[in-house]
Order: sequence, then structure tokens, then C-alpha cells
Amino acid sequence: MLSHDLDFVTWRQGQQDAVERALDRWVRADAPAGLGDAMRYAVLDGGKRLRPLLVLATCEAVAGHAEAAMRAACAVELIHAYSLVHDDMPCMDNDVLRRGKPTVHVQFGEAQALLAGDALQALAFELLVPGDSSVGDAMCARLCRLLALAAGADGMAGGQAVDLASVGVALDLPSLEAMHRRKTGALLQASVTMGAASGNPSPEAQAMLARYGACVGLAFQVVDDILDVTADSATLGKTAGKDAAADKPTFVSLMGLAEAQAYADRVLDQAHDALRRSGLTHTRTLHALADWVGRRAS
Repeated sequence: MLSHDLDFVTWRQGQQDAVERALDRWVRADAPAGLGDAMRYAVLDGGKRLRPLLVLATCEAVAGHAEAAMRAACAVELIHAYSLVHDDMPCMDNDVLRRGKPTVHVQFGEAQALLAGDALQALAFELLVPGDSSVGDAMCARLCRLLALAAGADGMAGGQAVDLASVGVALDLPSLEAMHRRKTGALLQASVTMGAASGNPSPEAQAMLARYGACVGLAFQVVDDILDVTADSATLGKTAGKDAAADKPTFVSLMGLAEAQAYADRVLDQAHDALRRSGLTHTRTLHALADWVGRRAS
């Protein structure tokens, strides 16, 4: 392993630990009627924390506001966690395994899972408006808007609606890209743009960071489709092969395994190019995160 790889692993583990501590503090167990237990089960002790890492690395690249970035990092992870809770439910993807353990509705029941997701979504926006002077009002508003746009009908929720409507439908590449830019890519891109909003980069840098985030988001989904057919459930921590079993359109079903991998590599090259064109000098960690997305095993 090269020294810069070791540097990245050290950075990543340190930031993952910091995010875990913050989530442990902010997702409290004392919500009534066991709701807090379900919320914590959904969020803690699992996941790569890619979205928080993108927020924090972008904040570092733009010399942003550290407190705002940590709140944004945890907020975007809470939105991601709520979406997984709801997506796994019988009315959606009906999955029983997530992050190597039973899904929330299996563990706590469907009603509690639905409420846990709702509460996590609300908590995400509460974190972005801390109620003291630690983060300025304008920055709070900007972060809330970015997250809401990424999570709503034009982003993650809209993409999931298209995904559910596309079972058994042979989508072409532009349609498949459009679906996943919403379903998966919007929240990953928002992780980058929220990190950027914690500072004050130039309009040109903001545009290139947004492009980087969009490319990383798309590449993440392509690699996810590849892993769904090449990895087992124990490695993935979720049910392998479920897309094919559900007759969902994927990049692998559309273009084959080898071409899907080549496509992911091309999109990641575009992400690296966007960073080089951003004019920012502290982008080494963002480059490393893009590479991590491309070579991950789960």
C-alpha cells in the first residue's frame, strides 16, 4: 500500500469515528415507546459513511466551517438511513437484510420502522438548524435547501418512484442514468455541495465540485449494480442478486458486466477531471474517495 493510501485510510477511519460519535450523541435512545431504539438501530454501527466523508472532505477542500460540516455530514447520513429503512419495507423492496443484520421492519415491526424513518428525516433538518449561534442563519438555510432538494421529488424520492415503476421495463441508458442520478446520485452530490456550502468557494469551484459529486454518485450506483451480481450477501451486508430477481433494470443488465465496469471507470475519470479543473488545491482526499468508490467490495 502506498503512503498516500495509508494517509487516506488514517483520515477515513478518523472521520468515520468522529461521525459515529456525533451520531451516537444526536440520535438519542429516549424517544418514547421504543422509537429511539429503532432509530439508533437504523443508524449506528454500520455503513461506510461515504456521504458524511464527502461532506467533510469537501469542507476541508474549501476551508469551510467545521461545525456546520459535521452537522451536515450527520444530517445527510440520517436521510440516507431513513431512506434505507423505508426502501426495505414490504411495500417497497421487501428486504430482510441490511448492513449484515435484520432490517428495521423485521426487527421492530413495520409501523415502528415507518415511524423511525419519519423521525430520522425530521432529525436531519433539526441538526442543520442548531438553535444557537454556532452556525449562521444563512448557512443553515442553504444547507437545509440543498438537502431538501436532494431528498425530495426531484431527487431521491422521485428516483425511488421511477425505480418502482421500472420493474420489468427495459430502460435505455439515458433513462437509467436519469433514474439513478435522482435515486442514488442526488444525495451523494448533495454531500459534496453541502460540504462546499460550509465555505465560500468561487462559482467555478462550486460548479466543478457539483460535477464531481454527480459523477461519484453515478459511479457508485454502477459499482453497486456490479457488486449485486459478483458479490455474496455476507460480503455486501445485504441480499445479493435481488435486482435480477426483482427484474429491475441495472447497468449490468443493460450493457453487461465488462462494459458496466468500463463505464464506471469513465465516469470516475470525469470526477477526477472535475476536481483538477476546480482550481482548489486541497482535493487529495476527494480524489481518494472517488477511487474508493470505484474499488469498493461492498
